[in-house]
Amino acid sequence: MAALLWHHVTIAIAAGVVVLTTLGNGGGGIRTCGATQGVHHVVGDDPGWDAKSDIAAWAVNRIFRVGDSIWFAYSTAEESIAELQSREEFESCDLRNPIRMFTEGLNKVSLDVEGSRYFTSSNPNNCKNGLKLHVEVQPQALAGGQIASTAQKEKMDDATQEVAEGPKPSGSNCDHGSSLMWFGSALIYFLCFQRL
Repeated sequence: MAALLWHHVTIAIAAGVVVLTTLGNGGGGIRTCGATQGVHHVVGDDPGWDAKSDIAAWAVNRIFRVGDSIWFAYSTAEESIAELQSREEFESCDLRNPIRMFTEGLNKVSLDVEGSRYFTSSNPNNCKNGLKLHVEVQPQALAGGQIASTAQKEKMDDATQEVAEGPKPSGSNCDHGSSLMWFGSALIYFLCFQRL
């Protein structure tokens, strides 16, 4: 019982850090600084990746783009996560041949390429009861909301290598979000893994 309570307290604190960071960056996810601003999506928000979470409802209005990352927070005593290769494996909860397993309790998954990604509970019953996430990774967004084509991305990468980064605007809140994210990560680490 104490372990379950500790899990809920840890998830609540993690969610609080995420909310504060999100608000500090103008909402819409945790934005990182740099040429390609990715969004950090915490799967399931407050309850995290849990059998009682409605992951499908959480994902409905989310847009996942190249450069974003998704974070899974869950109790290692109750859960682990499998990444599957195909829609068929995902829909049938066929966990026999996962691409990757996540077992640490807090996992960051970088979304580096366009396409489908499939994540499920490694517990077949939880998977069949809906504890799974299909992520359709969209192309990276450009300034002004345009979508980058492959040719545009290559030009942007070349230009980024050739031109030094200029100064940040004086009102930039990038440092605040990054600092808060590092603080939150350290807090989560100590709360989750440094119990006495």
